[in-house]
Amino acid sequence: MSPTLRLTVAQALVRFLAAQYTERDGVRHRLIDSCWGVLGHGNVAGLGQALVESGQGPDAPLPFHQGRNEQAMVHAAVGFARQRDRLSTQAVTTSIGPGATNLVTGAALATINRLPVLLLPGDTFAARPADPVLQQLEHPGAGDISVNDTLRPVSRWFDRVHRPEALIPAALGAMRVLADPVETGAVTLALPQDVQAEAYDWPRAFFRERVWRVPRPAPDPDALAEAAAMVRAARRPLLIAGGGVHHSGAHDALRALVEATGIPVATTQAGKGALRHDHPGEVGGVGHTGTPVAAGLARGADLVIGVGTRFTDFTTASHTLFADPAVRFVHLNIAPHDAHKLAALPLVADARTGLRALTGALAGHRVPDAYPAEYAAAKRRWAEVADAATAPRTDGGPPTQPQVIGALAAAVGDDDVVINAAGSLPGDLHKLWRARSPRQYHLEYGYSCMGYEIPAAIGVALAAPERAVWALVGDGTYLMMPTEIVTAVQEGLPIKLVLIQNHGYASIGGLSQATGAERFGTDYRFRAPDGTFTGAPLPVDLAANAASLGMRVLRATSGDTLREALAAARAADGPVAVYVETDPEPGAPAAPAWWDVPVAQAATRPAAVAARAGYEREAAARRRYL
Repeated sequence: MSPTLRLTVAQALVRFLAAQYTERDGVRHRLIDSCWGVLGHGNVAGLGQALVESGQGPDAPLPFHQGRNEQAMVHAAVGFARQRDRLSTQAVTTSIGPGATNLVTGAALATINRLPVLLLPGDTFAARPADPVLQQLEHPGAGDISVNDTLRPVSRWFDRVHRPEALIPAALGAMRVLADPVETGAVTLALPQDVQAEAYDWPRAFFRERVWRVPRPAPDPDALAEAAAMVRAARRPLLIAGGGVHHSGAHDALRALVEATGIPVATTQAGKGALRHDHPGEVGGVGHTGTPVAAGLARGADLVIGVGTRFTDFTTASHTLFADPAVRFVHLNIAPHDAHKLAALPLVADARTGLRALTGALAGHRVPDAYPAEYAAAKRRWAEVADAATAPRTDGGPPTQPQVIGALAAAVGDDDVVINAAGSLPGDLHKLWRARSPRQYHLEYGYSCMGYEIPAAIGVALAAPERAVWALVGDGTYLMMPTEIVTAVQEGLPIKLVLIQNHGYASIGGLSQATGAERFGTDYRFRAPDGTFTGAPLPVDLAANAASLGMRVLRATSGDTLREALAAARAADGPVAVYVETDPEPGAPAAPAWWDVPVAQAATRPAAVAARAGYEREAAARRRYL
């Protein structure tokens, strides 16, 4: 047998990707499960032909999914990767030009959330036989720049394959980053369209099965001993669980630590579900969108233990939440960059390994009995408030958004997945949703990207076909990106869409009012005679739109019909939407902590003047944690 194999660059890449695996705890996973694509002149004769050449039956080496929008395809791949605990992801191929630049938002989302996705945009000719070609960006100061360079700052790894043989180090480098839990994010291989179609004699070793082992590094012994001493000395410790708990599969280890020590656990948006909601040690979401239980504990904590969190401004309430003058931080994180935040003692380790080590180092230690009794009582009080907010409406009127959440919670099973990303829903969900399994709650809040929910639901459904998958979408988000409904219909994926109509940007409308901008530009209304958008609501029928894209739609007009529609949706074996128009009154309890959105320092309108005074009062509590 010849030691080489003659293939085009695109054919070689498809064969290479089909042979890549990750392995953790002795279990192997396909690293690149499948490929999304919108085909154009920049990839149709390269990667498009290579996918056809490789076969697209049930045993295809790299199955293909037809997308409608390039950004949405990245969201689908990200949803897939998150559901698979970052051990497996999908590739996305596009043409050159707008197809490639449409990837930027999805790439930023993936990198911010530390989730792997492989981007394969076509690129302009490497050999430049004609210059410029269709959709080429001409830069007057550089001949080697293309629109794909916009992906550099939002990618964890970027390479451009100018020659066939350059694919070998580029592809290996891409896999290294995708499989590394510290480095992972969006990875871009820009593929000039002429190079994609060029043949080369490839060494067969390039196509052998390759396993990328995902390590579980342990914490440094001295740092572990210091962390244990800090926990033992603390009077009121609080643990904050982030998305790293899920990615590591550290749920049992976290529960063991909490049950041994009595330390309460608050969760970020990405970490919700790390403990089941009814576990005695789980105190709800933390930060601006969290519960008053967690906020009260955070304000009085003398030690905060972060596990797998980035400590964003929503979590820290813009550095106002942790109010004890002597508060200290321990941060267990696999990424050193994150572990050092807030001047924390860094425990650089895998979350599961680190939690087990910390539990062992704390053997025999437990917080005083009065502390668990205190937060248990606070949980009971909060449960009464949450129950009242989500209880069904009895007067036949349209439900509030919290009442929609309550109805959905009653309809879903423990292993269903509920997806959201933007608008007013994340705040209500973080407070009010009671997660019953580790992956039930799927909030993308690193980038909070409108349009994420529907394609992400498709990705989760592909990653976990045994689960019912729900996408919660407000009208603002729906109008951003409903296109992948067509994909769900084409693939026969039984995603469930809950489409909430409140005639505008509810979240930003509330923020606008709070900051003195008077809800300017946040309602979906006709222009009034004075030029403002204060006329009648726009006559947009989103349910009809979803139906026109092939989705079965169930309209709900009251609490009773909503519950009936949700039950029917859960039983459906194809894609289905539940459309409900909500009462515009907020309905949810107020935010328990501040969020820093600067207010106009000089203004004449009374709303802005009053908002600035309130801003200065809150901002005075900001501090540097040193």
